[in-house]
Amino acid sequence: MLKNPKHKKVLKWLFIGGGILLLTGIAVYFYYATRTHDDTATLEADYTVEAIPFIKEFEKGYQAANKKYAEKIIAVKGTVTSTEPADTTMNVKMTDTTTGSYLIFAFQDQHMAAAKDLRVGDHVVIKGSCSDGVYSEILGTYFISFKRSTVIK
Repeated sequence: MLKNPKHKKVLKWLFIGGGILLLTGIAVYFYYATRTHDDTATLEADYTVEAIPFIKEFEKGYQAANKKYAEKIIAVKGTVTSTEPADTTMNVKMTDTTTGSYLIFAFQDQHMAAAKDLRVGDHVVIKGSCSDGVYSEILGTYFISFKRSTVIK
């Protein structure tokens, strides 16, 4: 079939190159699949803000606010307006009642108990990693989501 020595050599290098690409792909996948984050409670906040003025900043210009705050650790002072148990997490909201825009916090497993203890009307500080702010055409409001959150009292 491949009697020409040049073809065998090319085929050999193709297999070696393919193997290297496959191993590199597997290594990259395992790096991202097993990557962990530091506990937010132990991290220093990049910014400490009040909930309503923070929401207003996103309403004025969410692209600029996203550039400033995305993937930063933010400590937010505000009042809990609702709590929503989800599949494996607890979501806590702080809402600007005049516009309907809100902050939503998803909690790390180790901080779930503190999140479940929160009640509507509680004044708290919640620290989390700001994902981004988005304008919802359907709701006509902005929402800013946080991940890996923890309650700081």
